[in-house]
Amino acid sequence: MKHALLYFGVLLWFVASGLAQQPQVAPAQHSAHAASSQPKPSADKLWANLMAGNARFVASKPKIYALASLRQKLASGQSPHVIVLSCSDSRVSPELTFDQSLGDLFVVRAAGNIAGPVGLGSIEYAVDHFHSPLLVVLGHQKCGAVIAACSGVKMPSRNLDAIMDKIGPAVAQAKTYAKADDLVESAIKENVHQSATDVLANSEIIRNAVKSGKFSVIEAEYQFDTGEVVRLNLPAAGQN
Repeated sequence: MKHALLYFGVLLWFVASGLAQQPQVAPAQHSAHAASSQPKPSADKLWANLMAGNARFVASKPKIYALASLRQKLASGQSPHVIVLSCSDSRVSPELTFDQSLGDLFVVRAAGNIAGPVGLGSIEYAVDHFHSPLLVVLGHQKCGAVIAACSGVKMPSRNLDAIMDKIGPAVAQAKTYAKADDLVESAIKENVHQSATDVLANSEIIRNAVKSGKFSVIEAEYQFDTGEVVRLNLPAAGQN
């Protein structure tokens, strides 16, 4: 009888402990859901914020972020407003370039800022799950992947060939108008546009988001000499 009572007491303790812990989990889940359901800023406001951050980066006057408390806050969930498709180049860090912090950017990186199936799926996840309203396709000066594609040198692996295949159409387009000494820079800009075009062409989710007016794509290039980010697909006159 004593053993039965002891067992019953232990069982009650476990049940009570589980119930006591339950309210601690629920608020975290609720707060994450609430954050993702909040109205998103417009693409224009988000781009203006990125440009303000880039100006701080250029001036070497970054914000000071309370990373410890921010890290704890984000442990319950994320709701990034901006997606960035950028090159893997170690000299180009979107978080630093735009002076952003934890939770601000959903970054997808690949050599040549291209989007294959995995990268495209990652972008789709942010669009569909976080409802991020802006994608920035960020190329940069002196891109090694584009330089390799312009050279026409045979790649030593099928995986590297896959990168060249993605960049090839941009190089071909640049060759229709660029002189030899301008070919690489022209191809870099064309490749940013090609990547943005590929994202839309190969994703129904993203096309539908653009058609709904809830999602925008901005093409930009990072300048090594100044640290500035320059927008390439400028809006038409009379538009923001």
